[in-house]
Amino acid sequence: MLIVMKFGGTSMAGAAKIRGSAAIAIDAARQHRVVTVVSAMDGVTEQLLDLAAAAASGDNAEAQRLLAVLRTDHEAAATELGAVDAIREVLKKLEHAVAGVAAAGSLTPRLRDSIVAFGEVLAARLMGGAMNCPVLEGQEAGIITDDRFGEADPLMETSMLQVRRTVEPLLARGPVVVTGFIAANQHGVRTTLGRGGSDYTATILGAALRADEVWIWSDVDGLLTADPRVVKDARLLTHIGAAEAVEMGKFGAKSMHPRALEPAAQYRLRVRMRNTFKPEGAGTLITSDAPMDAAHPVRAAQALKKMALLTVGGAGMVGRPGTAAAMFDALAVARVNVHMISQSVSEAGISVVVGEGQADQARAALQRALLPAGYARTIDVQEGVSIVAVIGPGMKGTPGIAAKAFTALAEARINLIAIAQGSSELSISVAVLESAGADAVRALHAAFDLSTTR
Repeated sequence: MLIVMKFGGTSMAGAAKIRGSAAIAIDAARQHRVVTVVSAMDGVTEQLLDLAAAAASGDNAEAQRLLAVLRTDHEAAATELGAVDAIREVLKKLEHAVAGVAAAGSLTPRLRDSIVAFGEVLAARLMGGAMNCPVLEGQEAGIITDDRFGEADPLMETSMLQVRRTVEPLLARGPVVVTGFIAANQHGVRTTLGRGGSDYTATILGAALRADEVWIWSDVDGLLTADPRVVKDARLLTHIGAAEAVEMGKFGAKSMHPRALEPAAQYRLRVRMRNTFKPEGAGTLITSDAPMDAAHPVRAAQALKKMALLTVGGAGMVGRPGTAAAMFDALAVARVNVHMISQSVSEAGISVVVGEGQADQARAALQRALLPAGYARTIDVQEGVSIVAVIGPGMKGTPGIAAKAFTALAEARINLIAIAQGSSELSISVAVLESAGADAVRALHAAFDLSTTR
């Protein structure tokens, strides 16, 4: 088979774990053709973002401190993995890039991409040393994107052609390591694919190379019916559909980002989520044609924490076309990600749920766009909110799901702040106080008997 393997940050956290990840890839390469995609070492992306910010603000002392930490950690790992020269070469390039940011005195999205990408480059060099195989950066492998720095979109037709031309000949000679998360635009300027970017790299490569499977290695066994830290009897889902995985991908850091599943769904890739530290487990298989479980139309109960609810209200909204358009245009211009939308039938109020970190930004954008034009009279913000959802492909066309969910929440004395259901009917979401989020998940998990699903 041809397998694309992606190892996340927790699988790359230091020489011992990198060696373990490399052993998994090397073992598979004895029987299959293998492309290995790697994320930055755990915590390095955040360090690079802090480094870029320090350099741009002129805080040279902090920039040098962070550079020293990165140098120490990576050189220590490189000494054990036989990649010292390669790592020192990359670190010199990082120092030059940081000096460039300091000279510019500002941090544009393009400059931020140029710095943050070094995490994956360093990790790939370490993995290449451990596996003794060629290393390609994303753009060298052939992944080309648009100019949307920070969250670039791949130009799929061009990328697929270039990846086949570049990577397939190398695979004939053995395994290949490719950096996750990073690519380049058509002018060769480095870009990044944003959140979930390394998973995205893996599925892009999988689609281009017509891989038999894409394996996403992390520190969890696969996708579960709920967060096991919240629900003790959460169960592993052994086989789910791509659409279901997209819904689940919106909840929790241990799920694949929905963008990464787009190539998987479009090109009918088989994707497995597996545990690096329990490689004997089969994990969760994600396909476009997963079997339905008639006994469990709901397959998971999930929560998204640290949210804020913004409610736009006013009698002037009733019957006035354009209010919603003005509202969402303002949020889009402010680059605020909306996780949930709820509107009353009276049209006198529209509520959106955004991340707490974007609440002030969202409120300011809505105030500028809506209040002077008379679209709304009030914009209220409630922080400390969680979105709780039940998810499952069998929900579509199955009566009584909402009634069962709301009954379970009522019996658990959970107050619902807002309710939303997508047109796909694959999920029902409610906004609750964050203090009630865990209880809400447990109530829904029990109500739908998810501890017995597989």
